[in-house]
Amino acid sequence: MNRKKNPLLEKLNAGKNVYGTCITSTGPMWPAAIKSVGLDFVFIDTEHIPLGRTELALLCQLFTANDISPVVRIPSPDPYLACQAIDAGATGIVAPYLELKSQLVELAGAVKFRPLKGELLAQYMDGSKPLSSRLQEYVSDYNAANMCIANIESVPAMEKLDELLDTAGLDAVFIGPHDLSVSLDLAEQYDHPDFEAAVRTIIRKTRAKGRHIGIHFSLEPERQVKWMKEGANIIVHSFDIALFLQRLRHDMHIIKTAAGDISTAAPAETIVV
Repeated sequence: MNRKKNPLLEKLNAGKNVYGTCITSTGPMWPAAIKSVGLDFVFIDTEHIPLGRTELALLCQLFTANDISPVVRIPSPDPYLACQAIDAGATGIVAPYLELKSQLVELAGAVKFRPLKGELLAQYMDGSKPLSSRLQEYVSDYNAANMCIANIESVPAMEKLDELLDTAGLDAVFIGPHDLSVSLDLAEQYDHPDFEAAVRTIIRKTRAKGRHIGIHFSLEPERQVKWMKEGANIIVHSFDIALFLQRLRHDMHIIKTAAGDISTAAPAETIVV
């Protein structure tokens, strides 16, 4: 069958970093704009953005046509939603707030072992019934373009991290810094030693298991560089609205200051990641 491979996985497995950003707008100009920056993927967040299946499919096809891999976060760790996103054209599936091994097994089954379903899939995933070599080859080829990513963003998930990372079919982990900081009772305290220790632990354990890992920040790029040095190899930097606001605040501050309409104090930035 020889289906298309996943360019993100190929890069990551070759020891390279991959770069992307989050897009919340459905405007048709974005795919070409993202391509001009030289990014590898776009993060489409249907957990927080009201996107229908038709809109999602259109976005995925537009980004793919511009050689940008669409990575989609589904609203919940639901295998049926994962299948819908893949059918729309997503090459990577991110499931939010995963805390249970059973949730991740179901997700991996939908993303990496389609079109197996029902009892056959369950028996294969729990190891009670192996596939024939012919069917194993078919399933591997059928899902070669799919990437399975778990959002780790809570203390319970951290406590079960070793077990979660052993799930067959898991390719990567995304750290959700905002939810993780809240779960640690350190809301938005991204420089707190306990928050940084938690992120380091997740990165270290994930890379030790041979999985890839990223963290999504919407603040200064130095944070991305910091965690890359710790082992992160998937860079999800900011999102369209945050970048627009940062630049607009900067430009309007210069214009209004020159006109004498505001003081010279720098504009404050309050962006939740």
